Amino acid sequence: MDGTLRNFLKESALELGAARGALGDGHWRYGVDDDGIGWLVLNCEGSSANTISDPVLRELDAHLQTVEADTPRALVVRSAKPSGFAMGADIDTLADMDAAAAEQLLTEAHRIIDRLEGLSCPTIAVVHGAALGAGFELALACDYRIAIDGASFGLPEVRLGLHPGLGGTVRLPELIEPTSAMQMMLTGSTAHTAKARALGIADLTIEERHLHAAIQGVLDGKVEKGSRGLMARAFALSSARALAAARMRQTAQSKAPQDHYPAPHALIANWEKHGDDPEAMRKAEIASFAELLQSQTSRNLIRAFFLRRKLKQSATRDHGITDVHVIGAGVMGAEIAIWIAMQGKRVTVSDPDDDALGAMIRQATKICDGAHKTALETRDTLDRLMPDPQGHGIARADLVIEAGPEKPELKASILADIGKRMKTGAILASNTSSLRLADFIENVPAKTRFAGLHFFNPVSKVPLVEVVSQEKTGKETRERLLAFCTAIDRLPVAVTDAPGFLVNRALMPYLLEALLLIDEGIPKERIDKAALNFGMPMGPVTLADQVGLDICLDVAESLAKSLKTPIAAIPSLLRDKVEAGNLGRKSGRGFYSWENGTPQPDSNATIDETMTDRLILPMLNACAECVRTQVVGSADEADAAMIFATGFAPFRGGPLHYGRTRGHQIVHQRLQELEKAHGPRFKPDPYWRDDLQA
Repeated sequence: MDGTLRNFLKESALELGAARGALGDGHWRYGVDDDGIGWLVLNCEGSSANTISDPVLRELDAHLQTVEADTPRALVVRSAKPSGFAMGADIDTLADMDAAAAEQLLTEAHRIIDRLEGLSCPTIAVVHGAALGAGFELALACDYRIAIDGASFGLPEVRLGLHPGLGGTVRLPELIEPTSAMQMMLTGSTAHTAKARALGIADLTIEERHLHAAIQGVLDGKVEKGSRGLMARAFALSSARALAAARMRQTAQSKAPQDHYPAPHALIANWEKHGDDPEAMRKAEIASFAELLQSQTSRNLIRAFFLRRKLKQSATRDHGITDVHVIGAGVMGAEIAIWIAMQGKRVTVSDPDDDALGAMIRQATKICDGAHKTALETRDTLDRLMPDPQGHGIARADLVIEAGPEKPELKASILADIGKRMKTGAILASNTSSLRLADFIENVPAKTRFAGLHFFNPVSKVPLVEVVSQEKTGKETRERLLAFCTAIDRLPVAVTDAPGFLVNRALMPYLLEALLLIDEGIPKERIDKAALNFGMPMGPVTLADQVGLDICLDVAESLAKSLKTPIAAIPSLLRDKVEAGNLGRKSGRGFYSWENGTPQPDSNATIDETMTDRLILPMLNACAECVRTQVVGSADEADAAMIFATGFAPFRGGPLHYGRTRGHQIVHQRLQELEKAHGPRFKPDPYWRDDLQA
């Protein structure tokens, strides 16, 4: 953290009471400095991040009354949390509200935010870190927004099946070009510092040490407020909005079908109808938000939000891991090392191929850029990421991660060598995706400190990590690894050393069934379309190409040898593709040609329910088996893992939640019908008959 920012946060949190007229013992503190500037500082009690809850807004209302009674030269609104400005609304409160209660809450919240907007003195939101959702909407009510380097702004409510509800649908299109505002709200995308300035969200972007000068510049009239320009004025015409809305609907329907995701379509309708009438737009926003909150989509997406939070909170102890060594700088090893270094850990990486180590450093720069890291943050990441061809870092590492090729003999040799060189108390983890840890237990000296850390590709995009315990893994080791994953901003799920663990065990029947359908003569585009219609982010044939057909074959063969329950036979066409070197995206050709980018499924394909069930129900059945046999601790954890590792239709709440919604008896009956028609791979797991939910 910047030293100047640290000093301000200390002053705002602990010493603002010394300011003239300082008030506040709750979530807000207010005081007026010697220059006559009021400082209203948000520091939500008992939380590492600010959220905009009903108590927070009611306290804000009380402070605004004080400001109105003795108006300062200007009012500065900012956060005392190092984590950022504010992360959005209090989802816990919203989750159980009926429509009437939600409308009442939002109406009162609008009144308070409008009161901030209506102050007679200039109001300045100073944003460091993230201003998201209701936090951004609070900043939008201020006259000016000053972004500290690294700040970001976003309205991600669409990810919860909602749209902004505290005036964001009105104020953002009034502040910046309306179609850009709509794009942010429809996609939930984030505008980082430079983009926020370019769009007109931020009036200034500065370093923290220049804050007081920037505020003085605002007061002296040296900072010009942004103007939306001619394009924005054009959208005051209903005909212009109608044309733009038609294009937005077409895009939204292709990416977020209205039957699955109603919120974007509700937002477009509101803007098209009321975009020239702020007061009508506010009323429509409140009513629409309250209605969407009752939808099954929103309830399931909020469920996914809670599942994510639960995984983050699963680690309760100090992990004690500051130095990490990664064996292997291939695709997975490099990404694992880069991600860990980005999160502040020292990482050494060994690989016999010097070129691979060099490519890793180049890849690190690209990943940092994609994550909107500043030049200083990128430099610090590269300083922490150290090529180590001889593996000297093994001796001082608290955690060593083996990420070599999925070849049993090679892994056994690597693990045996690492074990001899590690310091006492260090943890050894393998990133294997298809091999059993039990097969290597004799190759490691400290068996209680040997486990699996199964990251998913690409590590920087897929947040889940399976923390795999073999029979002799110690409880302390498992807990330290869970805590470590949380510390590097990944979502850990604890699983046991079963074939395929959880995610690959559940995903492989889905992929194999798709290939069997191809073998039966069904076009691959039609198969992918069936999965997309269900809500999967990618069709199974496209996914197989993305993963790599060689990897799919390895995992399928491993499961076929290890599982006691039957899975689909490995189609000969998969072996033929691999033997021909057509491995999918990485080779340019697999089932699809990738020369012109990601292939598109046939949008006109006719889909029947049987095809969808043949793809989806084997995945549900595998998850059910994993819960019943305690490969994973609960149905909630299984749902979370599948959502955050595979993108399983989040608006359905996870595979087992979808099974509960559809009905266990119906799922059981449907699997029986498929078993009769297609064979024992569809045999229903006892979970469905006995309703064995964890």
